[in-house]
Amino acid sequence: MVRLHVVLAVVGVAGLVLALFSGSIRRLPLSEPLVVLVLGVVLGPYVLGVLDLSDGTRTEVLLEGSRVLLAWSVTAAALRFPVRPLRGVLRPVGLLLVVAMPLAAVSTGAAALVTGVPLALAAVVGACLSPTDPVLAASVVTGGPAEHNLPGRLRQVITVESGANDGLALPLVVLALAWAGPGETFGAAVRELLWQVLAGSAIGALLGLGTGWALRVVSRRRDLEHGPQLVLTLLMAIAVLGVCRLANTDGVLGAFVAGLAYNALVERSERQPEQGIDEAVNRYAVLPLFLVLGAVLPLRDWVALGPGVVLFAVAVLLVRRLPFVLALARPLGLSVRDATFAGWFGPVGVSAIFYLAHSAEQGITDPRVFALGSLAVALSVVAFGVSSVPLRNLYARSRTDGAAPGASGAGRRAS
Repeated sequence: MVRLHVVLAVVGVAGLVLALFSGSIRRLPLSEPLVVLVLGVVLGPYVLGVLDLSDGTRTEVLLEGSRVLLAWSVTAAALRFPVRPLRGVLRPVGLLLVVAMPLAAVSTGAAALVTGVPLALAAVVGACLSPTDPVLAASVVTGGPAEHNLPGRLRQVITVESGANDGLALPLVVLALAWAGPGETFGAAVRELLWQVLAGSAIGALLGLGTGWALRVVSRRRDLEHGPQLVLTLLMAIAVLGVCRLANTDGVLGAFVAGLAYNALVERSERQPEQGIDEAVNRYAVLPLFLVLGAVLPLRDWVALGPGVVLFAVAVLLVRRLPFVLALARPLGLSVRDATFAGWFGPVGVSAIFYLAHSAEQGITDPRVFALGSLAVALSVVAFGVSSVPLRNLYARSRTDGAAPGASGAGRRAS
């Protein structure tokens, strides 16, 4: 049973405490998603039994909740830096999307095989877990400590990749579902994929450009009040998501494209009031989703997977991404130090929850898929929540070039 008042009370009180001590949390080996994930486990059926969701309710809540959060998050990622400096990271981001993400899907799927799942289901698991997460990545690359300790270019690479690959992981997921799911042929899957990517991108570009153009017009006329301007990009993300859903296309990719298009038209000074709101929503709106995730973690299904699940867990953390980014360090234009940092901080989070729930909605009901996927997300929240501050500080201490890491000259190559 879902006791909504309990969710509201726990999320509200936890959110207040986390917000009041937000500056300290940025300096601690802790993250907001990690705190509420643990609270969700406590409220779930294995401890207090306050939150107990059926599989159908679980899928619906996680799917729609993660869809909205991803739309907000990828829009915020697209707006985090001015467009012109981002041109300097197009090549490394493109390599990560075209090479590292498919390799992450293959390696994760291969790791899933050791738990005994069929090859087709392992492909679904690998595809769902292949994108990096913009919500968890934001906690690493935003805020005063990150801006002080990390080079602008490194933060840009992590940000743009995590925003883009949430929508661009769709081809991997659609093809895996066509293999494992009931009925749909590869031809139909490819046609659906082309429509989702092309139409979603077109809708996002049109709404992003339209919103940016309208903002410039009303700003000259002084028709836009300060309050509405603060939430303008959030409203734009919701509009893109809604229109894309009506068109049966990819709203997450559309929201990211809309953010880039809007960013290209609107001056940074005009966007400044919105950015604080975008980052705050990105940081705290995620709390209810991770609370629910904690409550529905299938602990018994994890145990039922057998000893192979330990190898899977290790592979998700150490093999899914890190070795591929290190191997690509030179073509990415990253030092070994920067490639190690970017390779480690490619967390699994809201995007994986979204694709796991989407897979369940498309007929992939084998409990092992959600068990493996949720285990990877939980491990990622813990590992990256605990390691982000120490490793960021270690990175700062290891710098020997004497440059100011967060300098605005973010387009330079990281030493």
